[in-house]
Amino acid sequence: MIPVRGYDGRRVGVLGLGRSGLAAARALRAGGAEPVCWDDGEAARGAAVDEGFEIAEFARGEGWQGMETLIVSPGIPHLWPAPHPVVEAAWARGVAVDNDVGLFFRSVATDDWARMDPAPRIVCVTGSNGKSTTTALIGHLLATADKPVQAGGNIGRAVLDLDPPGEGATLVLELSSYQIELARSLGPDVAVFLNLSPDHLDRHGGIGGYLAAKARLFDVGAPERSVICVDGREGRWLANRMRERAADAEPVILVSTEGKAPEAGWAVVAKRGFLSETRKGRQIGSIDLREAPALPGRHNWQNAAAAYAVARASGIGPRQIAEGMRSFPGLPHRMERVAERDGVVFVNDSKATNADAAEKALSAYDRVRWIAGGRAKEGGIAPLAPLFGRIAKAYLIGEAAEGFAAALGATPHEICGTLEAATALAAEEAGAGEVVLLSPACASFDQFESFEARGDAFRALARAVSGETAESGS
Repeated sequence: MIPVRGYDGRRVGVLGLGRSGLAAARALRAGGAEPVCWDDGEAARGAAVDEGFEIAEFARGEGWQGMETLIVSPGIPHLWPAPHPVVEAAWARGVAVDNDVGLFFRSVATDDWARMDPAPRIVCVTGSNGKSTTTALIGHLLATADKPVQAGGNIGRAVLDLDPPGEGATLVLELSSYQIELARSLGPDVAVFLNLSPDHLDRHGGIGGYLAAKARLFDVGAPERSVICVDGREGRWLANRMRERAADAEPVILVSTEGKAPEAGWAVVAKRGFLSETRKGRQIGSIDLREAPALPGRHNWQNAAAAYAVARASGIGPRQIAEGMRSFPGLPHRMERVAERDGVVFVNDSKATNADAAEKALSAYDRVRWIAGGRAKEGGIAPLAPLFGRIAKAYLIGEAAEGFAAALGATPHEICGTLEAATALAAEEAGAGEVVLLSPACASFDQFESFEARGDAFRALARAVSGETAESGS
């Protein structure tokens, strides 16, 4: 872990004892602080007690004596739609409110860094969609180039649970708007902005607040290098701001899946499955993304272009990056290629719990045997109608099956009820060149406890019908 510095012998409150909160409590104690903790969940409190942490119910006035700072977990609102009562109490008592990301940036750089050659670097990735894949891909590209790297944050290990980085190491952090907006300290060497779409608007007081939360990573963090996708106006605005915020001759690497490479500056453009890198209008590198099986579709090309830009800024050559792209296994439940039989590919996209997410998967393949359904979200699958022509047949499961059948109309479909029945029938009817795709456009809670459990079940079913074992599967 990364011990928190600057609080030796001081009492620090920790509100919320999930993955990041408990890691913060441990890191505070490792740095000599005296954490005092609370979580509304009895099980979470019990886990903290088992580790010897002091528990105090802040809402009842307990634990505040001598407290200097309150560390708030990301899921707890501190402003919109209304501040948590304990946050209000901290304001009233003059107790500073921060989070684990703020503690991380104040603690990770030690005096030893000045003696390291090269010193460790921190890469932070944010955006509405694609953060996890991009973070994991950057970590994979650095690792395959034999560079020491750890990935964490909103994916994998909490920021304070990472190991202190050594000489030449890179920490790659996925950061959500919740994590960025409250952090009192931010200091990435490289910051990545992927995109912005309406999400969490109640938490940020609207789209402007949401963008402002993301932009803090750049405005407050002042990275040496910014990798910014400029397909949306928010990215173009941010790229323009960052051009004057660094002394480097090329402080911004532009990323796009739509436009042409600019005549000036540094850019990475991915279109029609091909990625090209240009500087001052001259192409200096290219990759065929069609050779990267875990990165299908335009949204993944954006992720790949951003990761490529970070890898190039880290001194990795295009050929090494191409090798890393080809070997990237992808993330579980996100367009995860899990099996193949006789030219039929099985893809687990259980993370697609709404139509917007399913649209990205359906757009990535030409002919799909689509397994969909579960507990429906508002709007159903009507927005996907322009993609129905790609569907060879839909196999419908769960509570949403009848509603989805009505929405599909003349598109071939069958109500199967269960995931097991749908997978078996889709596998039986699929032909070479087709994709059996689980991209439910629904929550899982009618039949599974989580989208992960649903995806795990599909992976096992797909490997069974394809004759693959867990060891031999992709």
